[in-house]
Amino acid sequence: MMPHREETMSQHLSDNAPLPRKIGVREFRGNLTAYLRQVRQGSTILVTSHDQVVAELRPPASSYRPRRQPGALRGRIRISEDFDETPPDLLESMERDL
Repeated sequence: MMPHREETMSQHLSDNAPLPRKIGVREFRGNLTAYLRQVRQGSTILVTSHDQVVAELRPPASSYRPRRQPGALRGRIRISEDFDETPPDLLESMERDL
């Protein structure tokens, strides 16, 4: 019985069809790493329980934000003169007895 399951799994792994593949929860749980690898490579997988789709696994959408560019804000950010000075009322509150 186990060789048949392995054979089925290898058929799934070699299959890179664009249509979502339906698999049962038990099959998914037993081969989680292999299925996540397929999703990382672009496949979509529908996980079913009692012939009902309970989850859809697909690669995440690519980010729509451009990558941060180091130095893009150079010259636009200023640190105030008193940045490193602690306000007197805060110092006083820290020095009081509780």
